[in-house]
Amino acid sequence: MLKAGTRVGEFEVLSLLGAGGMGEVYRAQDARLQREVALKVLPAETLTDEKARARLLREARMAGKLNHPHVCTIHEVGEAEGQVHIAMELVEGKTLATMLGSGRLPTEQAQRYGIQVADALAHAHGRGVVHRDLKSGNVVITPEGRAKVLDFGLAKPLVFDELSDAATTVGAPLTEPGSPAGTLAYMAPEQLRGQPADARSDIWALGVVLHEMVGGRRPFVAETGPALSAAILKESPEPLPEIVPATLRAVIERCLAKEPGERYQRAEEVRAALETAQSGGGTLPTREDPSSARRGWLAMGAMAAAVILALLVLLTALNVGGMRDVLLGPDDSRQEVIRVAVLPFANLSGDPEEEYFADGFTQEMTTQLARLHPESLRVIARTSVMRYKGGNKPVDEIGGELGVDYVLEGGTQREAGRVRITAELINVLDQTQLWADTFERDLAGILVVQSEVAEQVAEALALELLPAEQARLASVQTVDPQAHDAYLRGSYHLMRLTPEDFDAALLYFEMALENDPNYAPAYSGIADFWISQQQLGIRSPAEAGPKAKEAALRAIALDDQLAVAHGTLAAIRTFADWDWDGAWPEWRRALELDPNAAMAHAFYAHFLAIVGRNEEATRHSERALELDPFNALYHGLYAMVLYADRRYDDAMAAAETALAMQPGLLPASNIVLAVLISKGLRDEQLAHQRERIARDPELVAAFERGLEEGGHEGAQRAIADLMATRYETAGRVPNPGVARIYLPVDIALRYLDAGDHEKAIDWLEEAFEVGDPNLPYIGPMPSWDPVRSNARFQEVLRRMNLPTTRSGSDDPPAS
Repeated sequence: MLKAGTRVGEFEVLSLLGAGGMGEVYRAQDARLQREVALKVLPAETLTDEKARARLLREARMAGKLNHPHVCTIHEVGEAEGQVHIAMELVEGKTLATMLGSGRLPTEQAQRYGIQVADALAHAHGRGVVHRDLKSGNVVITPEGRAKVLDFGLAKPLVFDELSDAATTVGAPLTEPGSPAGTLAYMAPEQLRGQPADARSDIWALGVVLHEMVGGRRPFVAETGPALSAAILKESPEPLPEIVPATLRAVIERCLAKEPGERYQRAEEVRAALETAQSGGGTLPTREDPSSARRGWLAMGAMAAAVILALLVLLTALNVGGMRDVLLGPDDSRQEVIRVAVLPFANLSGDPEEEYFADGFTQEMTTQLARLHPESLRVIARTSVMRYKGGNKPVDEIGGELGVDYVLEGGTQREAGRVRITAELINVLDQTQLWADTFERDLAGILVVQSEVAEQVAEALALELLPAEQARLASVQTVDPQAHDAYLRGSYHLMRLTPEDFDAALLYFEMALENDPNYAPAYSGIADFWISQQQLGIRSPAEAGPKAKEAALRAIALDDQLAVAHGTLAAIRTFADWDWDGAWPEWRRALELDPNAAMAHAFYAHFLAIVGRNEEATRHSERALELDPFNALYHGLYAMVLYADRRYDDAMAAAETALAMQPGLLPASNIVLAVLISKGLRDEQLAHQRERIARDPELVAAFERGLEEGGHEGAQRAIADLMATRYETAGRVPNPGVARIYLPVDIALRYLDAGDHEKAIDWLEEAFEVGDPNLPYIGPMPSWDPVRSNARFQEVLRRMNLPTTRSGSDDPPAS
């Protein structure tokens, strides 16, 4: 065992992380790149066979070429003083084995992790890398809820003599991964027969992991190693709980078929089948005895057979619910999704005042690429990439953190009415330059430059653009340089979210229109300004809503292709007008124009939750996080969607992730409070409330006095009374430029928790009168379950025109 401070090659050992049959793993510092890594040190005695040593090094280096968000990246493989060492990405989190020590996972959570692991296997298998030792101990779940598969290419094959050594630990609990028995429990029958492992062996192991997650135990259990081996070779898996859906059960059964030829043949097929099961698709096909199947068809009659056959043909042709992928396997002709990040373009002018121009170009370039072949391209959103602005983090680290294949970076410089843009596209895997060019134009041609960069990136990535995409890029026109410049300045200030910056943003947007009265993006910026004022409680909905809508409609009238304007109009109709029928097509139009718009996905998810379409809401929230993984707000919004779906533990985890990124983030803090209330955890709730109000001495005093005099309900009433007094003192109409501390729905929630249901509904009625933008959430949120049957509460819902029926995912919500 190595001591802290010991050097292994270029790495300095910091502390021991763990040890097992394949050596010891340390937290270490990479002296060259100044980053922490997980350093696996393999003792020389374990690799005395030179052929085995050479094979492991070769396969580890091959695994080092993998670059995928659900694969632990191998940074380096080397030898020093007789020891082989492998430097890997340091993954924080818990192994699945540790998590499973507390019992089975919720089905939806297990499916999500299963899809991520299948995606990792698909990526590796497509590059010729087979894991050979996949197990729950080799899958880490990060604090963000992302599965990471460890140790690709590093498996140690078990020889038969080792099986007896496992006898005493075969039945070990799931919290003890890494023993030979643990590895044996995941070995496919062909491996036990001495045959080489291939991709289908990994699929068997994935089946074991899936069985563990949804069943709480492994599919094969025995008292000795040989007995366990015999069970894997001959016996049926342990039965799964009845709660496991039939579709998911069928996926696991097929993964655990004894013969490799009867399993899914590719990890892509498993992923597609799991996605179908997750979406609630039809029952998956299972293997049948040929004679019983033939009797079944004859009994059904020729007409019924024809109808079912026709339906299957239709489902397969249209790939409804992934049916084609399930029945036939994924279509190899479809292009693999490519993930790209546009890193912050550098300000090459040397003038700090020019930062807004570089940031604006970054945003516009992101939008250009995001609309480029969305079926094949995923582009990370602004919030997650701006964290790298001005830094010097290596491209491979950035790629690993963002889960992207390529990064586009460059610089901007303006001088005497001209702009010079440099850009290069870098392959994250090996950090090679795929394409680079320099552009120089008059400022009026800035959008033309963006289109040219987008076209050349598409060519470098071998994307075959559709005619409509080609036409859009070719139709870009020159702009008024002063109008465009003022718009970029306005956008820069709007994103800073301070009262002073809000005022500056509006001035710049109006300045843009003075230079070009028909400049649609400026109207869109004004709409964003007003809707932001409303949502933050700075301006009343009565004032802000109509102005936001007028500007958004004007932007769309000037340019119907402006996705952000449709998204803003959709938000206005959702949170200001409560116009569900009018909002739905605008959300869809915004995402049709820009399927990679993370913000549109995040807030469309809330619209869907409000109208009762929880499964769709969850998918759009997850897509927003895929596109903008380091956006704390989107994690908080995801927590709200999960809470609306009554997935309390998942909601709490998402909220805590958001708060770790941005302490005090209100949407996330609100969900933590709501979950604690819904689960009846009063002590934890009071502790959380104390933390929330710690900087408000008057509120703290009221809280503690109420708690002493009236217990939990007394504390809540004391807070509610003080909040109500402050609200009434401030007046119904907010003061311009000053964010309101409380809105009526906030006050109603505190009275609700105090047990004063009628007072709570009084405040909901006040919320309706002033147009509180949080009022739509009373429909889906479990917080309001105690008064859901109350006639006055039902009347508030009716007056808001909330949908009274739920409809299919392809139809607008009924009202």
